[in-house]
Amino acid sequence: MFGKIKLKAVDKALAREIDEYLRSNLTAERSGMRFAKSASSRAAKEKAVQEPPLCEMPAGAAPCAAGRSGDDPLEKVLSNLDESFSEMLLRKIDEKGMTDAECYKKANVDRKLFSKIRVDRLYRPSKPTVFAFAVALEMPLSETEELLRKAGYAISHSKKFDVIIEYFIVNGKYDLITINEVLYAYDQPLIGA
Repeated sequence: MFGKIKLKAVDKALAREIDEYLRSNLTAERSGMRFAKSASSRAAKEKAVQEPPLCEMPAGAAPCAAGRSGDDPLEKVLSNLDESFSEMLLRKIDEKGMTDAECYKKANVDRKLFSKIRVDRLYRPSKPTVFAFAVALEMPLSETEELLRKAGYAISHSKKFDVIIEYFIVNGKYDLITINEVLYAYDQPLIGA
């Protein structure tokens, strides 16, 4: 089902471990997926039928103005946003005692891309780039998940790419070359390339 790793450069014990990790993590989530999806879609349909819309607008009217009288709760929420991906990345680089150049070179990310991330507080990198920085900074899984969330992503057990990288992080194996060899062997996108 998952296939054998094609590269001879990847040692056989590692290949067996990754195959087993994929087998247990990909199939575990898929087995309950059909029921959960149909039950949640059924519940959503029932909820839509029962609940009236929150804000009904007459034709040609402006969007709801409820709560706009001076003290807008949305404005309060928006003024208290969490740190962005860029801010967290730069903080983690400092906490690890690395220079920016050490980090982006270890992540195999080019200087121009790193410069965009540094300059634009709201820059949204690709998921492979986020993983590359997490590996370069040798982040544990919880910090990796937080960094992914800051960029608008999550680890999905329905994607081999995510599960393979999760395997390496969970096992404290942060060698980018080995990770990319395994990703290549499974026909997945590479990180930091």
